Amino acid sequence: MTDLLAPTLAHLERLVSFDTRNPPRAIAAQGGMFDYLRAQLPGFHVEVVDHGAGAVSLYAVRGTPKYLFNVHLDTVPDSPAWSADPHVMRRLDDRVVGLGVCDIKGAAAALLAVANAGDGDAAFLFSTDEEANDPRCIAAFLARGPQPYEAVLVAEPTMGEAVLAHRGISSVLMRYAGRAGHASAALDPSASALHQAVQWGSRALEHVQSLAHARFGGLTGLRFNIGRIEGGIKANVIAPAAELRFNFRPLPSMDIDVLLGEFAAFAQPAAAHFEETFRGPSLPSGDVARAEERRLAARDVADALGLPVGNAVDFWTEASLFSAGGYTALVYGPGDIAQAHTADEFVTLDQLARYAASVDRIINAPK
Repeated sequence: MTDLLAPTLAHLERLVSFDTRNPPRAIAAQGGMFDYLRAQLPGFHVEVVDHGAGAVSLYAVRGTPKYLFNVHLDTVPDSPAWSADPHVMRRLDDRVVGLGVCDIKGAAAALLAVANAGDGDAAFLFSTDEEANDPRCIAAFLARGPQPYEAVLVAEPTMGEAVLAHRGISSVLMRYAGRAGHASAALDPSASALHQAVQWGSRALEHVQSLAHARFGGLTGLRFNIGRIEGGIKANVIAPAAELRFNFRPLPSMDIDVLLGEFAAFAQPAAAHFEETFRGPSLPSGDVARAEERRLAARDVADALGLPVGNAVDFWTEASLFSAGGYTALVYGPGDIAQAHTADEFVTLDQLARYAASVDRIINAPK
């Protein structure tokens, strides 16, 4: 066990014990987890801000750091498939198990251990609103105006590799209006709201297939999913109403507004309601040329910090929000994304130790 692994595990055990499931995001700025975090940040100027609805951020700065580390401390809800209490961390031979250990309280625990292992310049932004598509914490930080950081390192499970690019995300709610009637009638194509939804889905899937050869930074095509269709009354009644929810994940450089316009136009007749319910930009942000420029800038940061560079990924992170806000941003953290959001979520001791050692080198190494 390395010198940093033992305190990392001690902090992680405490962080797991705090219930930060989102939803319901019943997280308070006073007491509990945020009092614990304050107590573990010696020499830091600490600001805790309640952004409402359980979204709380802690911004801590010591000295004049070059880099900002961001970690979200909210978790997804646990499921009945957990084999033991998800808020009690369990130590196994080569790993620890607990809700959030991989996504991504393990990184926060390592940052606390490193903060106490030396007095190097450091800046941390802990947030609690990543898991519910409600990024109040990052938006509030960006509203402060430009801060003097060369880059932002956003912790997510990347197996200890620096990820420089990932997809954006857009979620949409559509509603269709039809006219109820007996199913034996000659069917007007627009009479059934459910038929409208199914026909829209067919056109949308064809369009997604036409984009299969688009590429950026090792990623290809447009990820697309129809997640829910519901409506109608019974088999022999023409459906008077239907609702459809879909999600797409564009490549960096793809224009989300253009894609939304294309998907909306596939509804014939026009949908009764078409609403984007959440948007997250891609990483890096910008058109093709600007995105590539920002990706290369992030690679320079990774190289300067001695971080191995990994492949672009399909999942979304809040690094894209920092990129859209004008910062050079990359994703870097311990653990495997395949363990995130799963029952008996785990992170290996080796991943935690490697991450802690790399952060210690960045923060506490002699300048």
